[in-house]
Amino acid sequence: MRSHIILACTTALGLSAALNAGVDLANLDRSVKPQDDFFRFANGGWLKTAQIPPEQAMWGAFIELNESNRKTLRELCEQAAAKGDQGSNIERLVGDFFASGMDEAAVEKAGIQPLQPELDRIDAIKSPADVLLEIALLHRVGVDAGFGFGSSPDAMDSSMDIAELCQAGLILPGGAGRADRDYYLNPDAKYVKIREQYTGHIAKMLELAGWDANKSSTGAEAALKLETVLAKGWLSRVQQRNPKLNYHKIKLEELAKTSGKIDWAPYFKTVGAPTFTELNLAHPDFITVFAESLGSTPVEDWKTYLRWHLIHAASPFLSKAFVDERFRFFGTTISGIKELRPRWQRIEATTDAMLPDALGQIYVAKYFPPAAKERILKLVADLRASLGDRIRALDWMDEPTRAKALEKLDAFDVKMGYPDKWKDYSSLHLDRGSLLANIFRIHEFESAFDLAKIGKPVDKAEWHGPATAVNAYYSSMTNGITFPAGILQPPFFDVNADDAVNYGGIGAVIGHEMTHAFDDSGRQFDAKGNLSDWWTPESAARFKERSAAIVKQFSEFTSAGAKVNGELTQGENIADLGGLKVSFAALQKVLGDQPRKLIDGFTPEQRFFLSYANLWRMVARPEEMRRLINTDPHSPNEWRVRGPLSNLEEFAKAFDVPEGAPMRRPEKERIAIW
Repeated sequence: MRSHIILACTTALGLSAALNAGVDLANLDRSVKPQDDFFRFANGGWLKTAQIPPEQAMWGAFIELNESNRKTLRELCEQAAAKGDQGSNIERLVGDFFASGMDEAAVEKAGIQPLQPELDRIDAIKSPADVLLEIALLHRVGVDAGFGFGSSPDAMDSSMDIAELCQAGLILPGGAGRADRDYYLNPDAKYVKIREQYTGHIAKMLELAGWDANKSSTGAEAALKLETVLAKGWLSRVQQRNPKLNYHKIKLEELAKTSGKIDWAPYFKTVGAPTFTELNLAHPDFITVFAESLGSTPVEDWKTYLRWHLIHAASPFLSKAFVDERFRFFGTTISGIKELRPRWQRIEATTDAMLPDALGQIYVAKYFPPAAKERILKLVADLRASLGDRIRALDWMDEPTRAKALEKLDAFDVKMGYPDKWKDYSSLHLDRGSLLANIFRIHEFESAFDLAKIGKPVDKAEWHGPATAVNAYYSSMTNGITFPAGILQPPFFDVNADDAVNYGGIGAVIGHEMTHAFDDSGRQFDAKGNLSDWWTPESAARFKERSAAIVKQFSEFTSAGAKVNGELTQGENIADLGGLKVSFAALQKVLGDQPRKLIDGFTPEQRFFLSYANLWRMVARPEEMRRLINTDPHSPNEWRVRGPLSNLEEFAKAFDVPEGAPMRRPEKERIAIW
């Protein structure tokens, strides 16, 4: 599953008249020519006064609107909590969880005690086999340690879910899902410094959990050393973009070839997996490194590593000392944030993340009217037709490949707003006691839900994120696009706005996600979502020639003094460029031959590009920008505007950009794929 655009949302389907008219004039900087720097022209007025709140790592249109939405979700959580036993089953889950999180006095009083049973179990470990069993128990409660295990669609038969072993168990620079090997292995001084600070952070957390200063310091060094060993088997972020490097289907008995003498049966039984005979060994080199480490690293070091990972995972839900120390390192040192967010924001966000289909039901019922879904589905149909037109007109794609591409486009699954069937939480029981106990219960529920899929047909109607999310994603293995209700609001989509605004906003996002089906990674999957080479060698070579040009072009850009990684960001750059071309063509078809009406002095074509550029206004702290450049598959926001628009003749025509201007690349350098 790939999630591509992290955005934000508002609380209702209406903003100011200025936004509905298509352009927030206050955002503009008319001292900058659109032909010279369209990002500054569209957003310079806002940039001159923008200030990052002390509790944020960055600030922009998306985050600002997201914060507004958070207030709405807080109200829904508080209303559910106030109903108590009088609420529905879903409201009771949300209300009880939120109330347990907001009871700060109870959390402070409990201190480290909610973790004590797991800490005692770790202390009792005596052998590598015990280490593996404890990893299984930690996996059940959501602790990312050692490696990863779960269900996943079979990349060669995406109709079936299979078991999967994969790389996991590293934390730098931000924990599960954000770990990056360079933070452990890169000899550059900036990484060395972060590792030194990370060691101090681990030591402090171990000390807060009960160890003396000397033992904590020694333990921190052991934990970092073990994580560094595991990092040596870790695929880089660029390598992870290649689906073939993440798929190695084997028979269960073949696992011994990679993991040596490890007896996996006790782990699979303890974690709660059903019986299975085959699995995807997603990252064999990593599992080999893990297996070797399990046999060669002293058990006491493994115990320290597990203790640290448990404390790290639990720290946001423990007493203030743990929360503050976690924030000091990951918030301030890594991202440059000045202040911890208020407790209600942290607990609301946790409620949304832990109970997405519960809070989502309450949210959608109140804030997502049917009229919005109806109009957005028409827009999706327009974009699908536009992409089809572009595929038919491509001069570099041969007919056999074109037929397969159109087949894949026609097979697109579209999920809009919210799931047709919400998750059944009837077996999940929470209370208003321990926040961490509730966290563990939800993780156990979700782990059981995930593992039960192994060996069963894939439920392609399942959602993999909350309906409240301001996000959109394309899934290669379901060949589908998903647009939660959270993103289907201004400034991305407004039922009251003119077409130019909506096609420049949500239209470009829809086009972006659709073209992910044909980017460097997504193009390797067929109409059914199977990993399959459906390209002729000739068409594949022509695509790679164009995608290599994208890599080269974006690798020339810099932000915050660092080079953009054109390899890491190529899929998103391809999708940005393709999404804009597809959505602009769809707008032209909608407008037809009708006169181009000016609003606020701008044509529909100009409003299209202004709407797009306004989405990406953003300022970030230097620490956070450096982290993003190192780890984010998206280019910095300024280049998500300047980069693709400088390649578009449609943009040059709309703003009368002459040859030789900064916002118009020389003809021989202009790139067009989709």
